Amino acid sequence: MAKPKQSTTPISLRKLIEETIQKRQPKTVEELTRIIQEERKDVTIEEVVSVIKELQENGRIALNVPVPVFHSFAGYLMAPYWSLSFWLIIAAISLTLVSIYVLPESYPLVTLRWILGLIFVLFIPGYSFMEALFPGKRELDNIERLALSIGLSLALVPLTGLLLNFTPWGIRLDPIVAALCLMSLTFIFIGAYRKYNLLSVKP
Repeated sequence: MAKPKQSTTPISLRKLIEETIQKRQPKTVEELTRIIQEERKDVTIEEVVSVIKELQENGRIALNVPVPVFHSFAGYLMAPYWSLSFWLIIAAISLTLVSIYVLPESYPLVTLRWILGLIFVLFIPGYSFMEALFPGKRELDNIERLALSIGLSLALVPLTGLLLNFTPWGIRLDPIVAALCLMSLTFIFIGAYRKYNLLSVKP
């Protein structure tokens, strides 16, 4: 009687990936995925990448993601993996504007406005400023970025209100929203361009 084929469970796949890293020492996710697929034909690329990502997030392994070649800033922006933070900020600002000027103030939609408004005021300005100051991912970890983003937002937003107080527009909803949007978009654009310079092909 033939022995039934043993299925590849996530646990055995994790063990195989860890053993492969120790023995063959691949440098990138792409190289490791290719090795695993050569040894195990019964697993898909999606399964391998999913387990690798889990191991990286848990700190069990550390591999470099292959960096593509960017010849233009537009090409960088069209690569979602590398410009994700830029597009997330754009999306968050857009959703906030929709919640303020389009959605009705009736319950429960007003709750969405409160949530997006808090993110817009307490996180986005500081995070955008952090992206402009520290474009490299290795300079700060995620917890440090989160804490500093909130801290910087708490500093930038009152300063923006103070400056608006000395302008003809004053401290009203529309000027505050416009000023925070302009400031956040400027910072996140600078941050994206600095990241592009780190990854672009130099002449």
